[in-house]
Amino acid sequence: MMNEKIIVIGSNSFSGANFVDFALGEGAEVVGMSRSCEPHDVFLPYKKRSNAAFRFYQFDLNHDLDRIMDIIKGYKPDYVVNFAAQGMVAESWQQPEHWFQTNTVANVKFHDQLRRCEFLKKYVHVSTPEVYGTCEGLIAENTSYNPTTPYAVSRAAADMSLLSFQRAYNFPVVFTRAANVYGPGQQLYRIIPRSILCFLTGQKLQLQGGGRSVRSFIHIRDVADGTLRAARSGKPGDIFHFSTTRNITIRSLVEMIAGRVGVRFEECVEVVGERLGQDAAYLLDSNKAKLELGWQDAISLKNGIDDTIRWVKENLDDLKQQPLKYIHKP
Repeated sequence: MMNEKIIVIGSNSFSGANFVDFALGEGAEVVGMSRSCEPHDVFLPYKKRSNAAFRFYQFDLNHDLDRIMDIIKGYKPDYVVNFAAQGMVAESWQQPEHWFQTNTVANVKFHDQLRRCEFLKKYVHVSTPEVYGTCEGLIAENTSYNPTTPYAVSRAAADMSLLSFQRAYNFPVVFTRAANVYGPGQQLYRIIPRSILCFLTGQKLQLQGGGRSVRSFIHIRDVADGTLRAARSGKPGDIFHFSTTRNITIRSLVEMIAGRVGVRFEECVEVVGERLGQDAAYLLDSNKAKLELGWQDAISLKNGIDDTIRWVKENLDDLKQQPLKYIHKP
């Protein structure tokens, strides 16, 4: 049997890089594309694989669509999985047009080309629960959109455009939305690696709004597993949620990390103001993924935190040389 062929857009992202690694482990051939050159190996788990069936191209959806489509048409992948998006919720208020350009305009242009590729079995669009805004209780896949930030609105617009393509052209799109992902290799400005690094290096961690918002944190390996299952088995138009049943405030999460690292929370944390547009909670119902894809979250928060602490400790010298804050790229 021939190996599955997958193209991953946004392969340098935390989620994209881990999906590449997971798919390679499943025997797939993978082509990755991102707008930037590959970052330090410490952020790319697939670099540990010898002779992996992986190729990388530095292409940007905003500027290199023709070249991206040439690769796709020549390679004829079974699946295209798209992680590419302008992230960072708070920063999207500062120059919202950048978020709409990448997350909406560039993606719609890409989808309009991709829908003409008859060889494509499935297109997986990695979306976000931010499109729902703040919700009470568990959020089902048919929950109405109520985005509250430029980032969330730009993602919701692309999702709605894709749904129209699916209905009009039978475009084989499947959507995934995951809870807050974490794990080894995550960018250092995210709350879990940032907390660990601050506590290990004696820096003060700034905790926005006192950490009152509630989230569910899911290990990236569980999400990568679900994403590949969605590509293989999801029906066009389907939406799948990946989350755990454990909900926790950001404060309690940071307290847990402090305890695992062996520092006192009160001495290492400084409470600062809340960010604009912060949603109080979005908690996802993942029963559909469990029933239809046979997916299950397998890594507990405690074990996942310990896993991430080990990664930071093992790579501490390299990580100290990496940017600790988000750097915006238009």
